[in-house]
Amino acid sequence: MEGFPMRTWNISVFLLDEAGNDVEASIFEKVTYKLHPTFGKRATQVFREAPFRIQEKGWGEFDLSVILTAINKGGDHTIEHDLNFASERYEAKHTVTFRNPKPELMERLKDSGPVGDENGTRTKAADSAKKRSRKGGNVDMEKLADGLQRLNEDDLLHVVQLVHDNKSPETYTKNDIENGEFHVDLYTLPDNLVKMLWDFTTSKTEI
Repeated sequence: MEGFPMRTWNISVFLLDEAGNDVEASIFEKVTYKLHPTFGKRATQVFREAPFRIQEKGWGEFDLSVILTAINKGGDHTIEHDLNFASERYEAKHTVTFRNPKPELMERLKDSGPVGDENGTRTKAADSAKKRSRKGGNVDMEKLADGLQRLNEDDLLHVVQLVHDNKSPETYTKNDIENGEFHVDLYTLPDNLVKMLWDFTTSKTEI
């Protein structure tokens, strides 16, 4: 653009440990950058190796989305970044929260400090899972979760109703009306509700 200097810029993604030091962001399998539409075919760029560094050049400042995709199906976590040239170099800090991360993700999270039930954030859920395991119940939580995802819409509505009618105070649920999604932490459900969900799901689909 005439009258505006072209600038080269880059962004990298790191974790911060408790002391504020950079730690390799190995908890993510890829990072997707959503740039301004004027970048054309380069407006969406994906990087699969830490530090997920993108380098571009341009004259304008803009807001861009950074989609962090966690390993072990830990989900996508989107943050918004204000790209500006007020300073030669600057950092933007964001908090990313994981619910019930799988073991490998949990181990990598430990590189940046205490996580999970080590600092009490998941004590109830962890205790509930251990209790169920000690009872030797026949409910495989991962298979139940997989089976629930294969149910049709009408059956899922019945599942939501079952959860609402039989949940305990410790049960974690989130009703995302805007996106038409209902989230539930299976490990926080009371044993009788888990059995209900298992029986209903196995009657509708093969687990």
